Amino acid sequence: MDTKKIINEEEIYRLLEGGNGVSKEETLEIIEKARDCYGLTLEEAAILLQIEDEDLLEALFHAARDVKIKIYGKRIVVFAPLYTSNECTNNCLYCGFRVANKNLHRKTLNVEEIVHEAQIIEKQGHKRVLLVCGEDNSKTHIDHIINGVKAIYERADIRRINVNAAPMEVNDFKKLKASGIGTYQIFQETYHRDTYKKMHPSGSKSDYDYRLTALQRALEAGIDDFGIGVLLGLYDYKFDVLATLMHSQYMEENYSVGPHTISIPRLRPANDSALEAAPYPVSDKDLKKIVAVYRLTVPYTGIILSTREAAFLRDELLNLGVSQISAGSKTSPGGYQQDDGEATQFQTSDERSLDEMLQVICRQGHLPSFCTACYRANRTGEAFMELAKDAHIHEFCQPNAILTFKENLIDCASDETKKQGEALIRKALEEIQNPKIKSITLQRLKEIQKGKRDLYF
Repeated sequence: MDTKKIINEEEIYRLLEGGNGVSKEETLEIIEKARDCYGLTLEEAAILLQIEDEDLLEALFHAARDVKIKIYGKRIVVFAPLYTSNECTNNCLYCGFRVANKNLHRKTLNVEEIVHEAQIIEKQGHKRVLLVCGEDNSKTHIDHIINGVKAIYERADIRRINVNAAPMEVNDFKKLKASGIGTYQIFQETYHRDTYKKMHPSGSKSDYDYRLTALQRALEAGIDDFGIGVLLGLYDYKFDVLATLMHSQYMEENYSVGPHTISIPRLRPANDSALEAAPYPVSDKDLKKIVAVYRLTVPYTGIILSTREAAFLRDELLNLGVSQISAGSKTSPGGYQQDDGEATQFQTSDERSLDEMLQVICRQGHLPSFCTACYRANRTGEAFMELAKDAHIHEFCQPNAILTFKENLIDCASDETKKQGEALIRKALEEIQNPKIKSITLQRLKEIQKGKRDLYF
């Protein structure tokens, strides 16, 4: 396959150059157009990425917030990562797991240890996890992954397991699909070929094209929910954001499915990293703009924010289009049982617990959600995209968020979170416009109060 048909660097530079010098009036017209929730062209996204004017940035941020609410409602999905291994054969310069790091405490969890981590995460109140595996095929091969997935489903009340793992062949992707995963997530890290080559000098990950085409193999195997992203700071963020959008457009045009999620990690310090600092620093203001541009260009896509970012910034980004966040995260294998600072992939910034994060979400007027319904009701892939693009997905998101949050309040929450959460649920119920759905939601809340669990639309 000619991968230049997926990522055309010359075209990206042309688009960015064309986005320079556009008038304020034309830029505002693009922002206003985006409010219709039908997305933007790459040309229009390139113009928005060039915004530096404070008034235009405010208009951009307001539009992003409004579009997010129109598509998904006020709900914020919450999850936790579960690292199964930090053993890796790659030598990515920015990563604490890189093979050249001789100081890292290496560990690969067995099935029992993976299940134990999942059970600890469950006790926090989580219902969905992201399984993250190091890239060492002798340790984190497909059997390691699917055995962990199956065991978690069997022995913990985790209802959706997404997987971040190395690219595979179609047969292994079929096994991954059969294990019952939700979203398959893979990051290109940077779409700029020369930078990619520099950052990945050895190991299987040094093959840019094989990594780029992983999603085609995943879709061929039947996995129709996928997540993408770049590590912001490795190269010019404007190039990489536009390239991410170009990749999204290619997948949608050729496979009728765009990304279920886009992640926005910024480069963070890592143990024994070969990089002293980000080669292309991304400021907080830049990150806010990135979130807004993603939200307006691909409004149907979930935007994921990790605990890499500081608490104050995470709180701000919840109002700018982010729809999924991790909370109470540990980035080392076995970290929920015993956190080992010498085994982590990178330094986290937001150390707040899940319960503390739920209070923040409630105070801001958002609705925490532990919902996993779309995956189990076959609202995935193209079916999900159709509902999201027509702005109907919130009809399911709102009641499912209410029901899953109610479970958390009963089973796990502190008194203060219960107080804030119950008030928020009462308000959220009034926002359900469909009388039948509202009536069923009220009935199911009564059933949950009596002990029933996992009720969803």
